Amino acid sequence: MRGRTAEDLGLLELLDPVAEAAGYAIVRLRLMGGEHARRLQIMAERPSDGDMNVEDCARLSRAISEIMDAADPIAGDYTLEVSSPGVDRPLTRLIDFETYQGHEARLELDRLAEGRKRFKGVLAGVDDGQVAVDLEGEAETALIPFSWILEAKLVLSDRLMKRGADLRAARLQSDPQNSQQPTSE
Repeated sequence: MRGRTAEDLGLLELLDPVAEAAGYAIVRLRLMGGEHARRLQIMAERPSDGDMNVEDCARLSRAISEIMDAADPIAGDYTLEVSSPGVDRPLTRLIDFETYQGHEARLELDRLAEGRKRFKGVLAGVDDGQVAVDLEGEAETALIPFSWILEAKLVLSDRLMKRGADLRAARLQSDPQNSQQPTSE
């Protein structure tokens, strides 16, 4: 799920060590577009706190650009775009399903399960490589094999927004440099 195509997966192999060395984890990588005007979109975060600010994006972009220029793995021109996963982020790793337990998500599978491919429910953790989801209208918690999940994304909600605001406030409070500087927010 972190990469869709063989080309995406090859780029992840090349760029994961670069991101890790710079102190980041790639959440998702997509190479989009045809032969012209391609875009390499990378969503990343700091593993320590899940944050990714503008300075982090610039730092990771420079590190990736260096390797991409040297290795030249993409034929033709492309634009590199490095960003945070955002509040209603994609869930691409098992750890994401644990981290966001209790939050609502939409999942799309690569096969039919109980007559459908799309599910919406509250994440209930991970159990032996399976994602536990409390589905709307179902009494039992569903266990979905992680390998069946094609795409998963958090649903934007007040609870999710509050979580993000609380984490940001805690980070700002713990960083004396940020708390002494006025902000434009």
